[in-house]
Amino acid sequence: MQLPFHIDILSLMFKGILIGILASAPMGPVGVLCIQRTLNKGRWYGFVTGIGASVSDIIYALITGLGMSFVMEFIERGSNLFYLQISGSIMLLAFGLYCFKSNPTKKMHLSGKQKGSLVHNGVTAFFVTFSNPLIIFLFMGCYAQLAFVVPNHPLEMCVGYVSIVLGALLWWFGLTWLIDKIRGNFTTGGIVIINRVIGAAVIVFSILILLGTIFNIYHLHL
Repeated sequence: MQLPFHIDILSLMFKGILIGILASAPMGPVGVLCIQRTLNKGRWYGFVTGIGASVSDIIYALITGLGMSFVMEFIERGSNLFYLQISGSIMLLAFGLYCFKSNPTKKMHLSGKQKGSLVHNGVTAFFVTFSNPLIIFLFMGCYAQLAFVVPNHPLEMCVGYVSIVLGALLWWFGLTWLIDKIRGNFTTGGIVIINRVIGAAVIVFSILILLGTIFNIYHLHL
């Protein structure tokens, strides 16, 4: 039986989901806001906050992908691609170290008890996330290392970008579910712990793909 999708599309879907999770997981202002709203207002208010953040992320993901697609001819040259992948790994490593060492509770956006509408919660989360364009550098690092951008393949790229949204929504759904389950025992210290676990995971991931890139080039030259 023939698969309805080419295996490359399945690979792009997996990469997109991974990028969506990596972009959403660090406990920045919107992550803290999502947790606060889940605790103060309920799980679905927290999840809608994540949806608002995901809309902002996909806008920056599209901007980053469009920019990189214009320079793919330069990027796809062997040595240039190698250096770009190395740079991407270093950017991810720096992001992981920053995430591990930072304390997101110091500059948190406080969430009150007044619920407001779901739309209002989503829109405010969108603007909190959209006010931080530095997420573009994270997308650049992920795109470079995972070879995510595929020029002149609009269908495949549409699937990839949809997968980024899916990955982000999976993260926010899982996070709000977990916070809702442990709400009686959760403190601000838990936010720091989550952030350090995520930072450590990104550090390990970036080191592994950095070593993989270096040794792959080494074996190609043997």
